[in-house]
Amino acid sequence: MKKFTVTSPSNLKDFTDSVYPQGSFYLSALLRSADVRVNGAKVRSNVSLKAGDEVVYYTTLKMESKPSHSTIYAGQHIYVADKLSGVSTEALASELGLTAVHRLDRNTCGVIIFARDDKTAEELKNLFKERAVRKEYICICKDNFLRPSADMTAYLKKDEKRSLVRICDSPAQGFVPIRTQYEVMSKANGLAKVKVILHTGKTHQIRAHMAHIGCPVLGDEKYGDEALNAKYGFKRQLLCSYLISFDLGGKNYSFTSSLAPEIPRITK
Repeated sequence: MKKFTVTSPSNLKDFTDSVYPQGSFYLSALLRSADVRVNGAKVRSNVSLKAGDEVVYYTTLKMESKPSHSTIYAGQHIYVADKLSGVSTEALASELGLTAVHRLDRNTCGVIIFARDDKTAEELKNLFKERAVRKEYICICKDNFLRPSADMTAYLKKDEKRSLVRICDSPAQGFVPIRTQYEVMSKANGLAKVKVILHTGKTHQIRAHMAHIGCPVLGDEKYGDEALNAKYGFKRQLLCSYLISFDLGGKNYSFTSSLAPEIPRITK
């Protein structure tokens, strides 16, 4: 059993995603069995929540032991996690009791950095803001690549209401410049394993930019190829934050993920 107090208006699903990774994994099952209670009352649907509500999840020990991440590095000032797909940055930060200094999409796995104190958090956030952090990703994409590598620039606009972004090739009102560099590592079965260096870290940048050039990330249900996703049986994007490197306090830090995806076989 796990108990949480709501701090701002939300709904049960979004609240669960933001505070409790294991509850998020099993929310549908918990609702079916009425094993979630809000202010003592059993709920079976995605109810609205208000500040001050108490939410209790009657998860089993097996559910509670499901990992949300593995530890890459645990230092005095920095904690580095290898986040599993399906876990939100906010929920992992809540579980660890630490400050996330950058974000990964819920269904993007891999290296994510946390600070143990306010001073380190501010320093690391500034490094990300100043683009002084090297960020490499590995993803599996539809193989429509015209070139084996490219350093691409484009323009991105965020649509808050629809929770997605748009990409265009020329400057336009409301669009901000982005830069995405890729290198095709291998190809098979109509797919490509691709290394991506992210020079600007905008919302959904890799997913949207790769889709824009006709090479969507496999499993991406927002920007991807529905038929290809169904063919391979993926409902989460095969995108991994593979490497993060930066200098802090006169020392270089470099961390890599063990979760980088490989080109899958056809399952359907």
